[in-house]
Amino acid sequence: MKRLIFVFTLIFAIPLRAEALSFGIVPQQSSTKLAAIWTPVLEYLSKKTGLELTFATAKDIPTFEKRLLEGEYDLSYMNPYHFTFFNKQVGYRAMVHRAGKGIQGLVVVRKDSPIQSLEELQGQKLAFPSPAAFAASVLPRGEMRSAGIDIEPVYVSSHDSVYLNVEKGFFKAGGGIGRTLNNTAPEVKNQLRVLWQTKVYTPHAIASHSRVSLGVHQKVTDALVGMSRDPEGIALLKSMSVSGFVPAKDEDWDDVRALGITLLDDLVK
Repeated sequence: MKRLIFVFTLIFAIPLRAEALSFGIVPQQSSTKLAAIWTPVLEYLSKKTGLELTFATAKDIPTFEKRLLEGEYDLSYMNPYHFTFFNKQVGYRAMVHRAGKGIQGLVVVRKDSPIQSLEELQGQKLAFPSPAAFAASVLPRGEMRSAGIDIEPVYVSSHDSVYLNVEKGFFKAGGGIGRTLNNTAPEVKNQLRVLWQTKVYTPHAIASHSRVSLGVHQKVTDALVGMSRDPEGIALLKSMSVSGFVPAKDEDWDDVRALGITLLDDLVK
């Protein structure tokens, strides 16, 4: 009897393993760079929530989109168009978005380029991360098309690849966003200048899959919002070039829905 009690005590003395959740990050930059930025953030959030949040990404944005469609990520950081699409198709629910600043696409050229206007890009091949990269590809291509500027898009997998290709002179210009431009290698960034910017839209979403409990959803949301009130969290936000996160509702991306983008519709045919 004593032996049974001892075994029972040992079993219940073993600490329960924290719930493990995959956290998928849109591959705007190389997986190495994303892991360097996001792994400390996920470790911080794990400590604050008692959950085990594990870093995940994909080799490129189209692969990331297929994984979102399959519901592979429990939680995910995704672009605004991705959120509107996968909110509808899969049921990802908004948790937070960046505080105090919307998202703008931009077009970069080499700093020493003579090009001073979008019109001078008429007929040129331009570098973009992927067809459905919202601010870095969808918005600039759409606004150039509306202005009658005909360009040939070439997709080079990531924001960093766009900046590097333009810096090396392989393309006269390319699409990106301010945050990834600021985070790219200084020796590349210092050779580029912003030629033009798009209108402002609701920024990237951090969202949870519908299978994630509302309790876990709220716990991670609270930890993300709380980062800007904690010295350790503030330092991590700075490494991400983000001032903080605010709670979000699915409707916050109605400005993006109003654009009527259909680029990913073929994924569900």
